[in-house]
Amino acid sequence: MEPRQNNPHSPAAQPIGTPPAEREKKGSRFATVLQVLPALGAAGGVERGTVEIAEAIVRAGGRALVASAGGPLVREVERAGAVHVALPVASKNPFVMRANADRLAALIEREGVDIVHARSRAPAWSAWVAARRTGRRFVTTFHGTYGAANWFKRRYNTIMTRGERVIAISAFIAGHVRQFYGVPSTRIRIVHRGVDLGRFDAKLVTAERVVTLATAWRLTDGLPVVMLPARLTRWKGQTVFLDAIARLGRSDVRAVLVGGAEGRENFRAELEGRIARLGLESMVRLVDHCNDMPAAYMLADVVVSASIEPEAFGRIVAEAQAMGRPIIATDHGGAKECVIVGETGWLVPPNDAGALADAIRLALALGPDARRALAARAVAHIAANFSKEAMCAKTLAVYDEVLALSPGAQ
Repeated sequence: MEPRQNNPHSPAAQPIGTPPAEREKKGSRFATVLQVLPALGAAGGVERGTVEIAEAIVRAGGRALVASAGGPLVREVERAGAVHVALPVASKNPFVMRANADRLAALIEREGVDIVHARSRAPAWSAWVAARRTGRRFVTTFHGTYGAANWFKRRYNTIMTRGERVIAISAFIAGHVRQFYGVPSTRIRIVHRGVDLGRFDAKLVTAERVVTLATAWRLTDGLPVVMLPARLTRWKGQTVFLDAIARLGRSDVRAVLVGGAEGRENFRAELEGRIARLGLESMVRLVDHCNDMPAAYMLADVVVSASIEPEAFGRIVAEAQAMGRPIIATDHGGAKECVIVGETGWLVPPNDAGALADAIRLALALGPDARRALAARAVAHIAANFSKEAMCAKTLAVYDEVLALSPGAQ
């Protein structure tokens, strides 16, 4: 059925992919989707997913708007053919949030928005009020487990459960939403994060890019490389990784920690101290954030995700497999959904340096034929199940689903 419209003379929005000829025949228009998130300042999962979905909406014939406080990725939003609207939606100040609800409601009316898609808690509160006020459909994406140490935080988090459809980025997150917030399965749709296979493709990475990184990271000795890519924060498991490298008892391996401190300089200093205490100074490279992760993966013989707390999805796990790299991940969270044990990689218990060391030994012992076979299986697995195209198609299907809801369903 048609979404509720404040203007009775406004043509009804058709599903995102309605062919132009059919739209014209029905005297209707393509749907307009407004995504709302705090900012576009970093290429994280929320920000990158927003850009990719905006591009998919435009490519399918819809109109895409993005409201945020701005940032470097605004250019990518606009390059995709979407419209960016700068609003202070990153603020958690209650007075600013109330004003943001007014601003968003005005934007929704002015642009004829049909669906409001909120991707983060603070802007979601304003977006929800605006969507209710204007009678538009409301969708949320649950990107993580979020802290809920007290009643107030738990109440604050509940806004992400108020979507007419709640998108969970993994089955693990879907289970969390059901268990902790009581959201029925009928309102939850699992849409895994997708890997951009046009970027994460081993065949597209030039030797020059790999050599440039190898030189910068002092990896020119031809020794096997074991890599853990993750921002420097304790729960990502860097200390467990270093302990595992020490347990290998080998000096002919290079271990690389790729990730910026992002203000956690004390933790970086702690890692440097641990490297010295374990006698790993000649083996470990502690490098900063990398802007060319496809080339970084090509440097690695083994990629590790050692998170001691469950990952909502595990982007590194999927990207490494897309590049044909053996992956070792911890056996919890979204990573369990992405790795085929013994076929594309290994899963080990969290916070277990001994088990991680054993898995690294197995991965390094793979012969050339076994590595090629594993790479082929991993690439095919990600292409079939975790591509950006699959993520976009499933998200657009959620939009079409809420457009078909009766007005009373809100």
